[in-house]
Amino acid sequence: MYPRISDFINDMFGTHLDLPIQSYGFFLASAFLAGAFFLHKELHRMELSGFAHPTTRKVITGKKAGITELLSIFLISLLIGFKLTGLFFDYAVFQKNPQDYLFSSAGSLTGGLIVAAVLTLLQYYLKKQKSLPHPIEKEIVVHAADQTWMIVFIAVIFGIIGAKIFHQLENWDDFMNDPIGSMLSFSGLTFYGGLIVAAVAVGVYAQKNGIPWKRMADAIAPSLILAYGIGRIGCQVSGDGDWGIVNTAPMPEWIAFLPDWIWANDYPHNILNRGIPIEGCSGPHCFKLAEPVFPTPIYETTMSVIIFLFLWFIRKKIKIAGLLFAIYLMFNGIERFLIEKIRVNNVFELWGLEVTQAEVISTLIFLGGLVLAVVLLIHQNKKRV
Repeated sequence: MYPRISDFINDMFGTHLDLPIQSYGFFLASAFLAGAFFLHKELHRMELSGFAHPTTRKVITGKKAGITELLSIFLISLLIGFKLTGLFFDYAVFQKNPQDYLFSSAGSLTGGLIVAAVLTLLQYYLKKQKSLPHPIEKEIVVHAADQTWMIVFIAVIFGIIGAKIFHQLENWDDFMNDPIGSMLSFSGLTFYGGLIVAAVAVGVYAQKNGIPWKRMADAIAPSLILAYGIGRIGCQVSGDGDWGIVNTAPMPEWIAFLPDWIWANDYPHNILNRGIPIEGCSGPHCFKLAEPVFPTPIYETTMSVIIFLFLWFIRKKIKIAGLLFAIYLMFNGIERFLIEKIRVNNVFELWGLEVTQAEVISTLIFLGGLVLAVVLLIHQNKKRV
C-alpha cells in the first residue's frame, strides 16, 4: 500500500521523496474534480435542451470595500495564515499526518495575523483603486453550468457534515467517549450519510437557481457514482481499513489471469498500521494483516465505473425528469448491499437479524429508487392519456 503519494513515487522510481500528500486525500480531491467535470457537461447540455434555465444576479461595480467584506477577509485569512505559516515551524508534524495537523489547534498566531493584515489591506486598496463616485448596479446572466463549483462546494460541506453525523450514530460509544475529537477528526465518514444530507442541500440550492431538483438529480447521478468509485481507489491504495472479511479460499479459475492481490490482499504498509510487523521493514507503516482479506474497494471501484458508463450512455435517451436518478439509486443500493456481504463493518440487531447500517440504508435507497421510478412512470402515463 502507499499511504502517501511519495511512497508510490519512491517505490516506482527509487527516489527518497517525503511529500505530505496522502493518497486518500489525493484520490478524494480527484473524485470531486472528475465529478465536477461531468456535472458541468450535463448542466450545459440540460440548459441547451431547455431542461434548466439561466438566472440573473445583481452585481455592483465601483463600490469600496465595506466593513463586513473586510472583516470576512480578515477572519478567513487569519485562519489560513495561522495554518500555513505554522507549517514552517511544525512541518514534521504536518508531514506525518496532515489531517491531524489541519484539525488541531497547532499553527502560528503571529503569522496568521500578518497574513490577515496584508490580505485585508490589499483588498481595501484594490477596491479603492476601482471605486467610482457612483457605483454601478447591473444584472449578469448566470448559466446552469456556471453553478457547478457552488454545487460541488455545497455537496462537499454538507456531505462531510452528513457523513460525520451518520458515522457517529454508527459508532455511538466512540462518540460519547470523545465527542469533540470524533466530530473534528478527518477519519470516520459514512458515505450514505453524506449522500442524503448533500442531496437535500444541493436540491434546495438548484431549485432556487433555475435548475429543477429532478433535473439536478439526473445531472449529478453519473458524477456521484463515478466520484464514489474514484474515492474507493484512495481507500485501496492507502489501506484505510475499508477492506473485506478474511479470504483464505483459493482464487477461482475464471479469474486466475488477474493478480493474486485482487482476490486476497494482506494490505502491507497500510496507513492504520493494522496487523503484524513486516520483517525487515523500517518506517511509519510497517504492518500487514495477519490473514488476507477481500480487497472490497477494488470491487466497488469496478462496479461504480460500470454503473457510471451505463448511466452516461442512457442519460440522453431518458426523457422523464428524475428517472435517471431513480435508476442510480437502485444500482447504488444493489452495489452497496452486495459488497456488505464480504466487507468488514459494524453490525447491530434489527428485528432479530444481524445487519449493518449500510445494509439497511442501501435497502432503503434501492426501495426509494424503485418507488420513485414507479411514481414517475405512472405520472408520465397519466399525462399521455
